[in-house]
Amino acid sequence: MSMNVGSPASGGADPEPMMEMNMTPLIDVMLVLIIMMIITIPKANHSVNLNMPVGTPPPPVKEPVVITIDVDFDGTILWDNAVVPDRGTLEAKLTDVAAQPDQPEVHLRPNKLVSYKVVAGVMAAAQRLGVTKIGLVGNEQFQ
Repeated sequence: MSMNVGSPASGGADPEPMMEMNMTPLIDVMLVLIIMMIITIPKANHSVNLNMPVGTPPPPVKEPVVITIDVDFDGTILWDNAVVPDRGTLEAKLTDVAAQPDQPEVHLRPNKLVSYKVVAGVMAAAQRLGVTKIGLVGNEQFQ
């Protein structure tokens, strides 16, 4: 970092403009902005709230009732191997399940080729209608 200083006696010509940009102030400003961004970003909370049982559960008194909902590759919904003709019938059956004091377990078994929209629709309807015991079965086919 030397500076070229010309003497007035060396020709009297105008000094040439400096062709290099001083990067130090730019780097300082960028470092301050990065530190401010790190300080102001709130810590992300990626948690899923679960209601976990406390202690050991008592042994089951009776075998739970299981209802199987199959979703075929073309979007056909089967309730215990019987075809459900439309969404209204499915919601009526889910309402009956949700109304029982001891709800049966609902096992949802989607086909590997079915659209996610159909499976999500069944799960959303079950949640909206109050079915609390629902689980996905057959996940090993997706690995």
